[in-house]
Amino acid sequence: MIVSDTIWQPDLTGAGKSKYQALAQAIREGIVSGQLVQGERLPPVRELAYRVGITPGTVARAYSLLIDEGRLTAGVGRGTFVAGQVGSAPGAPVMHDPDFGQVEQAHLLSPKVPECGQADLIRRGMIQLAQTMPADHLLRYPSRETDIAARRAFQTSVGEDGVGHFTLEDVVTAHGGQSAIVMILQTILHGPNPVIAVDELTYGGFRSAALLCRADVVPLAWDEEGPIPDAFEHAIKTKGVQVYFTSSEVCNPTVKPTTPARRKAIAKIAERYGIHILDDDCYRLMKTDRIGPSYRALLPQLGWYVTSPSKTLTAALRIGFAIAPEGWGAALVRTSTYHSFGVSRHVTDLYAYILAQPELSGIVEKVKARVRKDVRAAVNTLGRHKLSWSEDVPFLWLELPEGWRAAAFCTAAETSGILIKPAEAFTLREGRIVHAVRIAINGLIPHEEFAGAMQELNTLLASPPDDFAF
Repeated sequence: MIVSDTIWQPDLTGAGKSKYQALAQAIREGIVSGQLVQGERLPPVRELAYRVGITPGTVARAYSLLIDEGRLTAGVGRGTFVAGQVGSAPGAPVMHDPDFGQVEQAHLLSPKVPECGQADLIRRGMIQLAQTMPADHLLRYPSRETDIAARRAFQTSVGEDGVGHFTLEDVVTAHGGQSAIVMILQTILHGPNPVIAVDELTYGGFRSAALLCRADVVPLAWDEEGPIPDAFEHAIKTKGVQVYFTSSEVCNPTVKPTTPARRKAIAKIAERYGIHILDDDCYRLMKTDRIGPSYRALLPQLGWYVTSPSKTLTAALRIGFAIAPEGWGAALVRTSTYHSFGVSRHVTDLYAYILAQPELSGIVEKVKARVRKDVRAAVNTLGRHKLSWSEDVPFLWLELPEGWRAAAFCTAAETSGILIKPAEAFTLREGRIVHAVRIAINGLIPHEEFAGAMQELNTLLASPPDDFAF
């Protein structure tokens, strides 16, 4: 074990500017030579930094690099261990995430739905459809006729409350919400240099969709009510914005909604200049009550609405829905046809089957209950810090205390076995610097391990690195 009385000591003389690489190489050599054996615990970041005479951030970076290489493992609340050639450190807790197999990290980068009975429901639906689906349904391309059952199920589940009046012809299926976003851009963008606006802190998928469509992106500043109207109008006049992408009910990552009054102000400006607004509402089934009308309800001829079951039921069923503004349904259908010929009937019929089952509402309530349990654990542990949260939203936004920068905090968290996203993952390159992180609720790991990860983050928050202290 690398403790104060061990004979092993890394030598970083002559390391120059790449001290983290020199430390990583010293640890590699210690493992190869046998001075550091499998299962031995390395010292905490701050302790080793003090002993070697480098910053804690440098140690954390070296640890993170060796974890990625598989030479070290990190257990939540236990520390960092030598992995050796195979296996993991004895006694280190293993985080069970089926997406990654048996991993040593609390994977809190993106929300993951807990299994609350929907897996059996999906299996049952797949078996029934396989046994009853006619042969021609298994052979033909999808069409507007083949997905009508899914569109009807969606129309019934969403209704017109907050979304505005729409018909089945306004609804278009997609391969998930992200696919719907891209198809909408492909439908409405025009000219050689299209521009879209996004919130200054926003879901990265908006920027990815813009990149695919060769569109420039400009950020809109927010205040406590939502996007600032003057900033929106200025971007339209000076940047030539054609579309504004937002999530009015739940801003990802800040959790903040846009107030109903602010939505009306933004919609009024959009209507004046003929600007489309895409409202991403993928957390709809999770949220108990709407805060206000969507932009589609406020802008019947310019508002687009997107949602999917990925954040409430399953992300594996790749289906999403877009509700087009009045008069735009046919154009979006054309884009969908050119894009992929539509969503497979195997998926659309399965979706319709799932939504027709009486136990679905109970499953959704269980999913909500698990999310609330994790959110409460996080708030109870981290609540003394500046935290934005809602019991119906599967992530939290943590503004870091003085002394911590987002990148350094995420690196230190990773060294402790916890993966979270820094604010810069949600900003444009030229955006303002925000020292905050998003903590996602991962329902695929046990609640107790999630709670342990929150305790570890709380410990880290209390000990900012010396080189970032004020």
